[in-house]
Amino acid sequence: MQIPAILQGDALKRFLQGAAAGAVATVVIGFAWGGWTLGSTARQMADDRAKIAVVEALAPICVDKFQHATDATVNLAAFKKVDTWQRGDFIEKGGWATMPGSTTADSTVARACARALNIIK
Repeated sequence: MQIPAILQGDALKRFLQGAAAGAVATVVIGFAWGGWTLGSTARQMADDRAKIAVVEALAPICVDKFQHATDATVNLAAFKKVDTWQRGDFIEKGGWATMPGSTTADSTVARACARALNIIK
């Protein structure tokens, strides 16, 4: 049996070079523009989105706790006087970002709550 010409001598070298270049191009294009990701990157993206979803679900609870506190109007006036960058701390210290079943406030929820309360007049 005779070996095909493409697998002999200089042709074999060119064939293997073309295959290697094609494989490299496929990987580069796939990761850069094709949307391919590594498993670890996909897990990190999923974790980040899950954390965002939890904060978005808990922030309205914080706002509700703030609005239904006995001295809500006084607290809102004090909240509006605090610098914007310190409002999350104000919410944390007030205990409104402490969720049921938890003993400590969540700073991310507190910041989201402060952003939501900032819209309220």
